Amino acid sequence: MQTYKAPVRDMRFVMHELYDSGELAEKLGYADVNEELIDTVLEEAAKLTEGVLFPINASGDVEGCTYENGVVRTPKGFKEAYDTFRDGGWTSLAADQKYGGQGLPESLAKPVEEMICSANMSFGLYPGLTHGAYVALEAYASQELKDRYLPKMVDGTWSGTMCLTEAHCGTDLGLLRTRAEPQADGSYKLEGSKIFISAGEHDLTENIIHLVLARMPNAPKGVKGISLFLVPKRLPTEDGRAGARNGVTCAGLEHKMGMKASATCQINFNDAQGWLVGEPHKGMQAMFTMMNSERLSVGIQGLGVAEAAYQSAVAYAKDRLQGRALSGPKHPDKPADPIIVHPDVRKMLMTMRAEIEGCRALAGWVARALDRVEKSDDPAVRREADDLCQLMTPIVKALFTDMAFQNASRGMQVYGGHGYIRDHGVEQYVRDSRIAMIYEGTNGIQALDLVGRKMPAHAGRYLRAFFHPVSAFIEENQTDPAMGDMVKSLGKAFGALQLATGHIAQAGMKDPEEAGAAASDYLRLFGLVALAYMWARMAKVSLAALPKANGEAGFYQAKLVTARFYFERILPEVGSLLMAIKSGKGAVMALDEAAF
Repeated sequence: MQTYKAPVRDMRFVMHELYDSGELAEKLGYADVNEELIDTVLEEAAKLTEGVLFPINASGDVEGCTYENGVVRTPKGFKEAYDTFRDGGWTSLAADQKYGGQGLPESLAKPVEEMICSANMSFGLYPGLTHGAYVALEAYASQELKDRYLPKMVDGTWSGTMCLTEAHCGTDLGLLRTRAEPQADGSYKLEGSKIFISAGEHDLTENIIHLVLARMPNAPKGVKGISLFLVPKRLPTEDGRAGARNGVTCAGLEHKMGMKASATCQINFNDAQGWLVGEPHKGMQAMFTMMNSERLSVGIQGLGVAEAAYQSAVAYAKDRLQGRALSGPKHPDKPADPIIVHPDVRKMLMTMRAEIEGCRALAGWVARALDRVEKSDDPAVRREADDLCQLMTPIVKALFTDMAFQNASRGMQVYGGHGYIRDHGVEQYVRDSRIAMIYEGTNGIQALDLVGRKMPAHAGRYLRAFFHPVSAFIEENQTDPAMGDMVKSLGKAFGALQLATGHIAQAGMKDPEEAGAAASDYLRLFGLVALAYMWARMAKVSLAALPKANGEAGFYQAKLVTARFYFERILPEVGSLLMAIKSGKGAVMALDEAAF
């Protein structure tokens, strides 16, 4: 059976001990955000996700969304859950107070987001897309549009989407055909069709605000001619209510492998009234603000579903009796030992645990950087934080979601044949997690973004936001006897990352296909080193905490054991990745196209 209990203790460890939550009030202007408030928010979010969202996860998957005559209905219980979610203020957590938001930091919003995705990934897309649309509008929309739409989106009365993909264009948005004709009143009329629109039509909110990429007449070709438009499902009245229906219709639902309770729609725009967001022909700039926010959120989705799969696998491994431990019976009073005694099962569970907790720490680091970008008074601090966010966005999106699918699959493997059967629920995690590797830019695109854009940007400046703190940590801790082996392993892996970076930079200058062939391996190598840095830092904190841990010694001991597992059993993959990168594009590109 699916099992989930929010990992609040580990989230508190990341927020308070690993990154010092005191910084939020002392340096970043979050005056009311203290340890007590953070813990309260996490505990209340745990109650909501465990008690309201998790119970409708499996049933929502079985029932799915339904479509009839342009109307989409979410599964039983979703509307009531959304009303509870909205009434509790969870839609407004990290939004600006001037639009009715609570103004809380991203480093607190992200753990809440993880809980939502663990409990019910499909549900999470509805408020998640709305927040992404909010981010884009807050950054680029006119004040008039902000005042009209953002308060309703922040309080959850209205929701939002992003409409990019068309049947003939996904990654290459320069091919899109949706048109926007200017009108005398300053608005535009949009004509076109979009596919794969998450939360594109549903019964949870009074109105849906679509952010749509389209072309104006005589726009430049390619991506330089794309503009962004706000197109509401219902046109607001003068007093701010959802009024007459706009020319926006749902033509059908996509029939998907997973995420069945999330309405993924085909949306038609026929004589639909919309308003320009930002400058003409600069739509990609505005949309990427939303996409970068969503890419980090998709990484969190992966982390969330992996946590749920892990907990379910642990519960089953402790309960399922099969065979005897290789070292002799551990439970002689029972007909067999639980499968958690077996090394192969332990290895799967430990791999899941090490990757999940490492990813949670890395997410916390990037989320704190987002807070510094937003709130720091020091331009140098803001720039360094933004550099880190720019660099780590494709890594968080791709690494977390790759690991999510692998760990959901490991969770199924722990269940054996029962995992393949729907009744136990773990196969849903495999199906649900798979889309996260695809949407918001496939993980291959994330890898190309890393090596093609982020790595060379500003003469390698983004890289320094990661390389410098890692190098400093190694220098500061290499003589610590308690940290010695971990720091030594981190140093070797970091050296491999530096070699890979130099190799790709040199080879890529001569032949872009060399960089392309190495991109996915490089992203994973980078990600594994980033997790190693996280685990070394967590080990250092845990070693310092143990002498005064009182009743929590077990928590810190588990951290140290898991850190050791990561360095001994997962990090060595860096060596093979470096070999693959240095082998070049030859074997990748050699086979003639006709031979495939």
